[in-house]
Amino acid sequence: MKTLIKNGSVYDSKNGLAGKYDILIEGKKIYAIEAEIKNQSYQVIDAEGKIIIPALIDMHTHLREPGYEEKETVKTGSEAAAAGGFSAVAAMPNTKPIADNPAVVEHMKHKAETAAVRVYPIGSITQDSKGEVLSEIGTLAKAGVKALSDDGNPVMNSEIMRRAMEYASAFELPIIDHCEDENLSQDGVMHEGYYSTIFGLKGIPAAAEEIMVARDIVLAEMTGIHLHIAHLSTEGSLNLVKEAKTRGVNITFEVTPHHLLLTDKIIEDYNPDAKVHPPLRSKRDKDILVKALKDGEIDVLATDHAPHTFEDKLGEFDYAAFGISGLETALALLYHNFIKTEIIDWDDLLRMYYYKPGEIMKIESEGLKAGARADLLIFDPEREWTVDKKKFKSKGKNTPFAGQKLCGKNEITFVGGKLVYDDRGGRNEILY
Repeated sequence: MKTLIKNGSVYDSKNGLAGKYDILIEGKKIYAIEAEIKNQSYQVIDAEGKIIIPALIDMHTHLREPGYEEKETVKTGSEAAAAGGFSAVAAMPNTKPIADNPAVVEHMKHKAETAAVRVYPIGSITQDSKGEVLSEIGTLAKAGVKALSDDGNPVMNSEIMRRAMEYASAFELPIIDHCEDENLSQDGVMHEGYYSTIFGLKGIPAAAEEIMVARDIVLAEMTGIHLHIAHLSTEGSLNLVKEAKTRGVNITFEVTPHHLLLTDKIIEDYNPDAKVHPPLRSKRDKDILVKALKDGEIDVLATDHAPHTFEDKLGEFDYAAFGISGLETALALLYHNFIKTEIIDWDDLLRMYYYKPGEIMKIESEGLKAGARADLLIFDPEREWTVDKKKFKSKGKNTPFAGQKLCGKNEITFVGGKLVYDDRGGRNEILY
């Protein structure tokens, strides 16, 4: 059965698209994109008044499986991704057991075969992500990991990180770098500053991130590795990366929607759903990141989707788990706050949330054109809705955006030509 999507406003400047087009999907691929395609008994979706773009790629997602299935599974996480408008996610290795060997990677790939979206495994830099002994990087590369990361755990030993970069470079694998000096962060629970003092909570200084960013820039320059800084959150880190780029260091970085939208002041009600790692930073840090967004300096947007159980987030702020469940709100938040307000446009979004992640991980990201894989979303820019975490497909309901009213919502997601998510009329259905 061919599917004809009619009357949608299509945005993908890399393929010369900006205006109304019809899109015909046959099998797993886009068969044609034309100003008008006549219906020949095709299955028709009327996208009048809707936006059509390539479905997004999130290169920083925690799917928790194996080992933490009470928090999330490949199935539930991929369904959340489909609902959010993603066609692919990169699964971080901090599972149990850690993805530091081919067996765990193969398990993840097996689970991904029946997922709603494509799932690309990330391998651990060190064994058990303890930062002490390198993983068998060659075997991980052979198993098909798209990058290496000890995300959630910094590699504190500089010699270990140097050797990891050298091995990763030999296999052309980027390193996704969790930058944190644990000697400085220790048992901190929020950004160190005015509000941590007022709220009586132990702080994590910006320097804990910036010192490790600086160290790993030096090592990346030394080894020639492609270094990707995960969840960059401070002005100082941004300045270090920008300066490194002027010297030709092979470095990229990502920023999360929550670090672009929230500050440490939100902790005033001690809501554990706002506890995240790295922490929400100062208003100045947030404003500097938004300026970088507007100026086109941010390479990648990523959710750092970190689902937890209700119990994980229950109780005192000090003891609650770090993390935000972000896959189902990211696109709508970015549209409502930055596209609708003309800080960025759709092509800016695609650069950061589709083309660059695809380039970094070396995965197919051809966009919307005849012959390309039919990965696309249909977005209603006028639909008003309220974030209701009870309706999340993710097991993780931990979001500080619960109750927020937003304008603009993903309604349909196609992955490989298959309609996997349909929210027309509020259906909120997974269909794969």
